[in-house]
Amino acid sequence: YSPGSPPLPGLLISSPPLQPAAPMALNISTELGVIRLRLRPDAAPETASYISRAAAAGAYDGTSFYRSDFVIQCGLHGSGKPNPLGVDLKVNETALHQRVSNARGTAAVAHWDVPDCGNTEFFINLGANSHLDAAYGGYCVFACVEDDASFAV
Repeated sequence: YSPGSPPLPGLLISSPPLQPAAPMALNISTELGVIRLRLRPDAAPETASYISRAAAAGAYDGTSFYRSDFVIQCGLHGSGKPNPLGVDLKVNETALHQRVSNARGTAAVAHWDVPDCGNTEFFINLGANSHLDAAYGGYCVFACVEDDASFAV
């Protein structure tokens, strides 16, 4: 991704944007419908909490999903918006709790080549991407797409 990349058509996160739906879920309202994510605190408690708090603080308001090769990704990278939490996620929980593979429909925190540098960027796997389980320290799965209607979006 580069900051000048266009968003995916119809996947602008709309109002109300990404919001906590229940203690263990997030709803992503897009122009094409709602993507429901079920949080996995058993696999990544700090990460699930971080993304949920970022959503509640408005981090994703008006942002777009980008990429469409093997994942769709969103967050603040390239948006010019500051992180409303003021701090990045400092731990990669990939191997700390119940390990969940980057299978189709899982959501994981994006990071640079250094594993403990995650922030508000996350992606949803469009297919099985088990190669991400160990690449650069692993990409920590913190949620799963909850239902077939969410996949249709």
